[in-house]
Amino acid sequence: MNVSRTLTAAALGLIAFGAYSQTAAPQAASAAATVQNSMAQRMQACVMCHGKEGRATNAGYFPRIAGKPQGYLFNQLKNFREGRRRNQAMNHLMQHMSDDYLQDIAKYFAELNLPYPAVQAHGLTAQQVQLAEQLVFKGAPERNVPACVSCHGSSMAGRQPAMPGLLTLPADYLIGQLGAWRTGSRKAIAPDCMAEVAKRLTPEEVGAVSRWLSAQTLPTDTKPQAGSGEPLPIRCGSGE
Repeated sequence: MNVSRTLTAAALGLIAFGAYSQTAAPQAASAAATVQNSMAQRMQACVMCHGKEGRATNAGYFPRIAGKPQGYLFNQLKNFREGRRRNQAMNHLMQHMSDDYLQDIAKYFAELNLPYPAVQAHGLTAQQVQLAEQLVFKGAPERNVPACVSCHGSSMAGRQPAMPGLLTLPADYLIGQLGAWRTGSRKAIAPDCMAEVAKRLTPEEVGAVSRWLSAQTLPTDTKPQAGSGEPLPIRCGSGE
């Protein structure tokens, strides 16, 4: 199967369904075919990469989107639409979507409560594990690097309204995103807190923390932590 052709067809399907939901007047269904105009049906373009119901495993590259905070998913969809995040397929998919429809997509995936993948071996040395856990739970205060848990939640399952969970994401994906922030090829709403943090990490730290996060797992019923109203340790446009 031609992957490029399949992605193009999926993109056209998602755009067509989006346009249908936003602008088309109801019409009588023909006897030959009936359009199944449900969010689950429209999101088939998404699950081709992100896995069934958006529950991608930690063995590939594409991230899990099921159960992420709605605000986070909405921000990322807008970032793709407006070019702050670069991915040819995602940029193409989002370019004609309205804010209202992006909110519908974000709400659909945020409300999915699905099992997390099983724990996988991370292959880290004891020293690398210590380094990763230091960054996750304590950060590096001398370099103004906050602990991961201070923004992403005490269980690392995310924090409402807009901070994503990080556990079980593919290591290659995490390394790729931190690298993109370090080089400036990925951007977010200013002030771009993750770009600031990523640039303060060494390549060794990026590799260790990414592989450690990918190897963890969570109970099925884990939800993003409720927002406390307290300020984050670093100003973050995506969380304000």
